[in-house]
Amino acid sequence: MKKGLKALLIVLAVIAVLVIAGAVAIPRLIAGIEKKLETVVQIEIADIDLSTVPDGTYQGSYEAMPVAAEVEVTVKDHSITAIELVKHSHGRGSAAEVIPDRVVAAQSLQVDAVSGATHSSKVILLAIEDALKSAK
Repeated sequence: MKKGLKALLIVLAVIAVLVIAGAVAIPRLIAGIEKKLETVVQIEIADIDLSTVPDGTYQGSYEAMPVAAEVEVTVKDHSITAIELVKHSHGRGSAAEVIPDRVVAAQSLQVDAVSGATHSSKVILLAIEDALKSAK
């Protein structure tokens, strides 16, 4: 057998092994991510007592791969005056970027998730909760 043909067969065998390994590993990886995101949906968001939060700007974050959020929450006179969504890594969850405005309007973290962007909504709420809890 010629060296060139032998090398080609080795390369093809390696490619075949990688394709098979990917076919096994990728569905498991996706299932793990989906399970983690479904767990996030079940987390209860605390109802923060704003009367205990001093004036200031607080940073918070939360990550549930592949969704992540970083926020800055500004509190003045025991009211949330602004929430800046500093970072939001999402799949199709960009619609959830209205959540900070809803929280400011409601002065509460007890707002509805955006339909079709449930995971991103929850991650953003958990980041806001993290920021407010860091104030204490």
